Amino acid sequence: MRKTPVRMCAGCGERKDKRDLIRVVKSPEDVVSLDLTGKSPGRGAYICPDAECLKLARKKRRIERSFKMKIEDDIYEAMQQQLSGKSE
Repeated sequence: MRKTPVRMCAGCGERKDKRDLIRVVKSPEDVVSLDLTGKSPGRGAYICPDAECLKLARKKRRIERSFKMKIEDDIYEAMQQQLSGKSE
């Protein structure tokens, strides 16, 4: 039996099955975006598919800390838009 991978949400901090979370990826070119496929190359952080978790992660700067870089507001806005569109 295979072990299912578990990741921690950068927003709420809950540990969940990797498939239930959305990956935020920092590409080798330092571009941050949502990776809905989970296969894009680069460093990843995970958040719940919930806009509130993204707000929490933004407020606590958890994604910025895991990528060791500043993330601009417009990138957060774009990710927020993508999450809102996905949940409907």
